[in-house]
Amino acid sequence: MKAGIVGLPNVGKSTLFNSLSNAKAQSANFPFCTIEPNIGVVNVPDPRLEKLESLVNPERVVPATVEIVDIAGLVKGASKGEGLGNQFLGNIRETDAILHVLRCFDDDNVVHVDGNIDPIRDKETIDIELQLKDLESVEKKMEKTKRAAKTGNKEAQREMSVLETLKTGLESGTSVRALTFSDEDRADFVKPMQFITDKPVMYVCNVDEGSAVKGNTHVDRVREAVKDENAEVLVLAVGIEADIAELDDYEERQMFLEDIGLEEPGAGKLIRSAYRLLNQQTYFTAGKKEVRAWTVKVGATAPQAAGVIHTDFERGFIRAEVIKYDDFVSYGSEAKVRDAGKLNVEGKEYIVQDGDIMNFRFNV
Repeated sequence: MKAGIVGLPNVGKSTLFNSLSNAKAQSANFPFCTIEPNIGVVNVPDPRLEKLESLVNPERVVPATVEIVDIAGLVKGASKGEGLGNQFLGNIRETDAILHVLRCFDDDNVVHVDGNIDPIRDKETIDIELQLKDLESVEKKMEKTKRAAKTGNKEAQREMSVLETLKTGLESGTSVRALTFSDEDRADFVKPMQFITDKPVMYVCNVDEGSAVKGNTHVDRVREAVKDENAEVLVLAVGIEADIAELDDYEERQMFLEDIGLEEPGAGKLIRSAYRLLNQQTYFTAGKKEVRAWTVKVGATAPQAAGVIHTDFERGFIRAEVIKYDDFVSYGSEAKVRDAGKLNVEGKEYIVQDGDIMNFRFNV
């Protein structure tokens, strides 16, 4: 699971990355400070793990993680190789979701590449460059498919119809994720092309400290602009988040948060939101050796969940023993859950639910 932080230069991408990962990506007041993409593995905050730890008392606890990539700032003309365009677009193509940072604060001391603050213009600058890159991919594919379609190949004709819809949409400034296709066409022709603008996106509005709780007029404009995109908008005072990340003492962090009117660091909210954005959920294994959170796609079957631990578990899957998290907490141990008849034995068709505590039986 990999989410890429993108945005124009100097909008707060590297500062956000630092506060998320505690890695110290260089952060400076000039464009292209981040040349190579910085990568951080970030724990997904989950209070259920702490509760399971207190009940099981394991030797170690392993949380779920999301990989966050801080990608060099993009500028107008990136689709044609301007700035670090080609490198940027290559890095973003490798991610599963996009965290698009928009500058929603005024500060004369921090340079803006276009001279003034306008998050909608900034969003459109990046959208256009990504759409142009996807359009280039569509046009290349059309050249190859057209020849087969002319010979009467039905599959090629069907693909040409999809490509024409893609071309028309992208030329009109619509991202692939907002275009409508049948499930079959999307699976057969759209998904395999891995369009950049088909990736799920979250807009992170980087605000000043005074706007951290309720946002500001810049944020209001962003919400209005993206209301039809089915995208999440998150408000973060990225500079404050970086300050919070520097504090080692838990009580100090809580006092800091209370002073500015926040219940928890925004970084935690962002990671949980990124997890949802990637359509992920958590199941647990809980034993004396280890309590661990495992990541699976929403809708995964029991064998697929077993395969996350080891491919042999999926290949030789026999059954899964499943305890609901609330039952485990209510009864206090696996043995008591068994005695109460609350442990379910599930087969290959079982769809994993978020929070399931699972044991797998397998034979290879």
